[in-house]
Amino acid sequence: MGQLRNRFYAKSVAIVGQLQANIRGVVLIWVALASALCGLRLGTPLTALPPGGAGLASMLPYFIVIAAPIVSLFLALHWFPRGALLAQPEIRLARLGTWRTIDCVTQRNLPLFGATGLMASLLIGMLLNIPIRTVEFLTAMPAPGGSAPAWLTELYMLMLADVVVLTSLYAVAFVMALRHVPWFPRFLALVWAFDLLAQSSIATLMAGVPHVPHTVAAALQGLLDGNSKKALISIAIWLPYLLLSRRVNLTYRSRVPA
Repeated sequence: MGQLRNRFYAKSVAIVGQLQANIRGVVLIWVALASALCGLRLGTPLTALPPGGAGLASMLPYFIVIAAPIVSLFLALHWFPRGALLAQPEIRLARLGTWRTIDCVTQRNLPLFGATGLMASLLIGMLLNIPIRTVEFLTAMPAPGGSAPAWLTELYMLMLADVVVLTSLYAVAFVMALRHVPWFPRFLALVWAFDLLAQSSIATLMAGVPHVPHTVAAALQGLLDGNSKKALISIAIWLPYLLLSRRVNLTYRSRVPA
C-alpha cells in the first residue's frame, strides 16, 4: 500500500511539474482541438447559411469559445506570478478542525506544501472541465445559420454565455490552484455556486420563451440537469477535501493541525 501511495505521489509531482513548465503546450493543444471541433460545428448549421458561406458574424461566437479560456488563463498567470507571497484572507470561512497558523517560510519548507498528491487530480479535473463543457456546447447547440427562429437564437446566446463564462472561471481557478493562491478554495466554491445558478437561470429564462419545440425543451432540460449534477458531484467529492485536507490547509491557508 505504501509503495502504491509513493508511486501515485511521484506521478502527481511529475504531472504538476509538467503543467507548470508546459502551460503553453497545453494551450496549443486546446487551440488545435477546439478549432477543429468548432469548424465541424460551423460546417453543419441548423438553417441555411447566408450566400457566400459562414461570415464573420457566424464565426465570431466560436472564436470567443476558443479564446475566452486562453485569455483568462494568461491573465491569471499574470495576476498570480509563480512563487509570489500573497496575503491570506482576513476572514476565515473554513473553520472545521483545530489549526495553528505558521509563517510562509516554514509553510514552504514542509513536505506537504504544494498542489501535488490528491490536489493534482483536482487540478486535472478543473482543466478538463474546459474541453468537456465546450464539447457539450458544440454537441448540443448547432450553428443557428442565416434564418434561425427567435427561440433558437436566444437559446444559443444563453448557452454561449454559459460556456464562455464558466470555462473562463475554471481556467482562473486552475491557475490559482497551481500557483498556491490563498483565495483558491473559496474562489472554486464561488465557481461551483455560479455554475448551479447559471443552469437554473437558463432553464427559467427558456421556460418563458414562446414556440420552443417540446423535444428541444426536454433535451435542454436534460443538458442543464446534467451540468448541475456534475457540479453537485464535484462539490460532494471535493468540498470536504478542501476543508479538511492537511495539504490544502498548509498550501492555501498557511496552517497546520494544532
